[in-house]
Amino acid sequence: MNIVDTEIPEVKILKPSRFGDHRGYFAETYNKRVWSDAGIAVDFIQDNHSYSAARGTFRGFHFQCPPAAQTKLVRVLQGAILDIVIDCRVGSPTYLRHVAVELTAESGDQIFCPRGFAHGTLTLVPDTEIAYKVDAYYAPDLDLGVRWDDPDLAIDLPLPAEELILSDKDRNLPWLRDLPAIFTYSKAA
Repeated sequence: MNIVDTEIPEVKILKPSRFGDHRGYFAETYNKRVWSDAGIAVDFIQDNHSYSAARGTFRGFHFQCPPAAQTKLVRVLQGAILDIVIDCRVGSPTYLRHVAVELTAESGDQIFCPRGFAHGTLTLVPDTEIAYKVDAYYAPDLDLGVRWDDPDLAIDLPLPAEELILSDKDRNLPWLRDLPAIFTYSKAA
């Protein structure tokens, strides 16, 4: 597995090796020992799967507040998404910056979204399926997020607003500036 740094050091792109023959391919998508050797320590405890029927389905920007904050490992099983990870850690050198990467079933690439970051996905094609691991259980009372069109985030989506399909929940999330400081940056020793 090739682990690629992004412009935000804590966010990683993971490129699993695929070993193929006439039957198809095999890929190892997660290996705790490989991750640990690369300095990424996380214990995933739950796998989630989402399906979006239409192109333009936007889910996000979500996060869970401490003590139930989640780290995520996201990959596409079918279709394609634009995956966006936003640094919400007050005091971070990359505060309010984001990483946006296209993930496809064909590439098999994954994105690592650590705690302290908001996460969102936009489907680029119909019939898209996403699988992701998390390291904390879902806590509805600690579930929060920020609006997809927050002007302080300046995220340029590849589709016009009128083509986006959002849930009522996502459409009514607050601006980040209206939230208290939920995550605080602390430089690792």
